[in-house]
Amino acid sequence: MNTKDKANATGGQFLVEAIGSRPIFMREAFSEEHREIEGMVKEFGRERIRENKEEIEKYNKDLTLQLLREMGELGLLGVDVPEAYGGMDLDKITTAIIAESMSSGYCASFTTTYSVQTGIGCLPIVWFGTAEQKQKYLPKLVSGEWVGAYALTEPSSGSDALSARTTAVLSEDEKYYLLNGEKQFTTNGGWADVYIVFAQVDGDKFSAFIVDRDTPGFEVGPEEKKMGIKGSSTTSLKFTDAKVPVGNLLFQVGKGATIAFNALNLGRFKLSASDLGGSKAVIGEAIKYALERRQFGQPIAHFDVIKGKIADMVIRTYSADSMIYRTIGLIQDEINTLDKSAPDYYIKMGEAMERYAIEASMAKVYGSETLAMCADNGVQIFGGYGFIEEFPMAGIYRDTRIDRIWEGTNEINRQIITGYMMKKALMEELPVRAAIREIDDFLRGKIKPAEHQLLQHEAQAIDTGKKLALFLFHEALCEYGQDLKHQQQLTEILANMFIELYTADSTISRVRQIKDTGKEYRTIVNIAKVHAAEVSLRLLSLSLTGLNGIYRGNLPEEVIAHLRTFQVQMLPRTDIIGLKRRIANMVYTYKAYPF
Repeated sequence: MNTKDKANATGGQFLVEAIGSRPIFMREAFSEEHREIEGMVKEFGRERIRENKEEIEKYNKDLTLQLLREMGELGLLGVDVPEAYGGMDLDKITTAIIAESMSSGYCASFTTTYSVQTGIGCLPIVWFGTAEQKQKYLPKLVSGEWVGAYALTEPSSGSDALSARTTAVLSEDEKYYLLNGEKQFTTNGGWADVYIVFAQVDGDKFSAFIVDRDTPGFEVGPEEKKMGIKGSSTTSLKFTDAKVPVGNLLFQVGKGATIAFNALNLGRFKLSASDLGGSKAVIGEAIKYALERRQFGQPIAHFDVIKGKIADMVIRTYSADSMIYRTIGLIQDEINTLDKSAPDYYIKMGEAMERYAIEASMAKVYGSETLAMCADNGVQIFGGYGFIEEFPMAGIYRDTRIDRIWEGTNEINRQIITGYMMKKALMEELPVRAAIREIDDFLRGKIKPAEHQLLQHEAQAIDTGKKLALFLFHEALCEYGQDLKHQQQLTEILANMFIELYTADSTISRVRQIKDTGKEYRTIVNIAKVHAAEVSLRLLSLSLTGLNGIYRGNLPEEVIAHLRTFQVQMLPRTDIIGLKRRIANMVYTYKAYPF
């Protein structure tokens, strides 16, 4: 990215720029080091995790923690930790690659344990800890000697984390904070040695503390009986005048929200990468079964409806891959501009990640819902065997359901997407108003002709879709103003449109940047065509629903005429059915997701 691009870069930029305005990061740009680490993690996943999956799922604590220590020996627990504390201090792209590659172990329980250890259970200390705190905790967390956990959710506060009721009061001798309250759904809770715990100091100053397991007055509750990820630990935590040394306050009193949200922003894109790896694994299992399972004298893979399902999984996963690594590339570009030696480096890193909170939330929503769709299709392809625990899909189906809930529910993340877009528009961080003014030229027929390049019709349809989304956004703001945030069904429609546009933009941009002419490339061009066509149809439907909501079902004739203008440019002229057959036939030759 050049200096001008960096100066103008901000989250949500895709909405007000034409496709291809800026180069995007994609997996085809991985460095040799990236690919070596990817290979190492996949090998570990196959040989150590997958071979032990059955035992891990039986809640075998000793085995899980042994494997965690083995990852520590490989340096994989310290990718985001400075070398001074035993870490490797690699880029965020590597963090995502490892998260994705962990899915080669086919064990969501272990991935959950690992993800907390290397993410929210460790990074708050990396980012906000004192030198003494870092020296005490990080080396043992990086080696796997100690296990980390993160305690934010309470029985009465989930999505509304800042309303937590756990309290912290300074003791009379000012040596301790006395914590009182309860935390719920703490991953790694039963196994952890170190807990990042959030509490209200003096009742109204949301703050974070490092709590050791042997803290007086601290008690770990029983294991929860969960729908999925049964081999991981999830417990409640109880604090009864728990004596936490004042030196274990993390960062500053009242700065807990900064710590919590920075951790969640990183956690969201790591989860999306993990879901991406899971989607690819599910596709591989589904293809393998479909090619082997015979009905009516032939493999079920040859039935047209199965080809459609496989193609849907591949198309959705390819688009998820494109937008997830684009997002990570944006964040890494921003981090690369920072002075690593500056005392506020990690504060600035948090600000850099927040700049792309829209994209991080999009990746979390789209990644988790992509895996959910793949798992559901996988069960259906397996038929009755998909419902049987001895086959792979039943466990996958159960395990994936949590991904739409934690790291902020998908409903909350959709509100974040539209909320941040509103903020950027109103604060003029993005030229949304200028882009809205340009819609008038479009509606009056002053339309730029399509450029003669690859996927030109698809790009024009999606760029028109951006104008349609902005048209709806403008109508919504005119009707509701800043109260739009309370119209949650409408803001969810807008978020869905923004997500669809970002994924389609990312997919087309990625395909255009790849330099190839082989059969794989012809297939990804077809993927981009089908995806753009289906996105266009969904955008038209979403906008009509949103506008009918704004106008209470009485659309003005002028608005109807505008919708027809958008429709002319966006209605696809694509043989979706035929291209899906080609896509499925191609991936069958690989017997796996090949991209």
